[in-house]
Amino acid sequence: MSTRWDPAQYQRYADQRSRPALELLGRIDHPNPTYVVDLGCGTGDVTRIIKERWTEARVIGLDHSLDMLGTAAEGGGEVVWQHIDIGEWVPDHPIDVLFSNAALHWLADHHDLFPRLISYLSPGGVLAVQMPLSGSERSHVLMRAILESGGADGRPLGPQSLRIRMNHNSVKEPNEYYDLLSPLADALDIWTTRYLHVLSGPEPVFEWVKGTGLRPVLENLTEHDLNRFLTRYREALLEAYPHRVDGATIYPFPRLFIMVKTAA
Repeated sequence: MSTRWDPAQYQRYADQRSRPALELLGRIDHPNPTYVVDLGCGTGDVTRIIKERWTEARVIGLDHSLDMLGTAAEGGGEVVWQHIDIGEWVPDHPIDVLFSNAALHWLADHHDLFPRLISYLSPGGVLAVQMPLSGSERSHVLMRAILESGGADGRPLGPQSLRIRMNHNSVKEPNEYYDLLSPLADALDIWTTRYLHVLSGPEPVFEWVKGTGLRPVLENLTEHDLNRFLTRYREALLEAYPHRVDGATIYPFPRLFIMVKTAA
C-alpha cells in the first residue's frame, strides 16, 4: 500500500516541519564529508541547506515520491536528485554523512534497517536520523479510533489492510535502539524532543496531518467512507486541539533523534 505525497500540502507548515531537521543537522560532527546522502529528502529544502553547509561535498537527495522530487528539482541547488525505494536502496560508495529526517518511520523492521544503514558508512561516518513519535498523540489515536468504529452501526471504515497499517508502529523505544546500535557505534547519541508547534488557521492540526500521517487514509477510503471519516475526524480534532485565547492552536509533537558515529 503505497502513499502518494502532495508537496504543496506538506509545505504548508514548512518552517515548523524543518525545525527538527535543522536541529539534527546542527548536531552532526564531521570535519569534512565528501559524500552526503539525504535519505527521504522530500521537497529538498533541507537537502539544499546540507549542500550549503558542506559546499565541496557531493550531496544526493533520495526519495520514492516523484511528486516530491519534482518539487525538489524545481528548487534548484547543486544537489543530485534520485528516485529510489529507500527501503531497498544500496549505495555505490561509502557515505560520510547519511541523513534522514522524518522518513524511516515509514519503513518496517528497524532491527535490520539500522545496522544495514550503518554498514554503508565510511570510517568516521555519521548516521543522523529523526523520526516522529506521534502514534500516541491524540491526532493519531483519534485517526485510528474513527477508522475502527466510524462506519454505519459502529463498523470499521475502509479495508482491513489500511487499519492494520495505521495501527502498525515501526518506531521502537529509545532503549531498544541503544541496545541495537551501541555495539556498532564508536559514539551514539539518542534523545527525544517534544515540540509545541504554534499553528494558525481554522483547522491547523487537520491541515498538518493531511500532509503526512493522514495520507494513507485519504488515498484508501471510498468517497462515501472518506466523507464520513472526515466529518467525524475534523470535529474531533477541533475538540482535542481548541484555539487558544489569541486564536492560535498548540500542537504537541514528540520526535526521536538518533546519531551514530563509526570508528575512524
